[in-house]
Amino acid sequence: MDKNLFQRFPGEGLIKTADEPISGVEADRKVKLNRRGNELFNKGDIETARRIFQTTGYSDGLIRVGDRYLGKGRAVDALKMYWLAKDSRKTKAMIDSIVIVIEKLLREEEEET
Repeated sequence: MDKNLFQRFPGEGLIKTADEPISGVEADRKVKLNRRGNELFNKGDIETARRIFQTTGYSDGLIRVGDRYLGKGRAVDALKMYWLAKDSRKTKAMIDSIVIVIEKLLREEEEET
């Protein structure tokens, strides 16, 4: 395996600086934005809700978006939402699953050679 494989992912890897919540948003503004995000989420506009939740750093909203992504087979996007929400339990569970898959793939590759 190429030991330099992960060097092309700087810093946090799949999480870009622009994905982090915006600091300095006033508390009352965050509340209004999160309410709007919840309304949009409940109406099915997941992507607009996600953008709002990412802007405010609303962890419950990010987790719900992650759960929706996971249900639709978008595991990497779900992991990103859990990471941004700082949900270590869900993040760890997904990373553990990914490690198992990678180990299996590596074993199969070694067996083929």
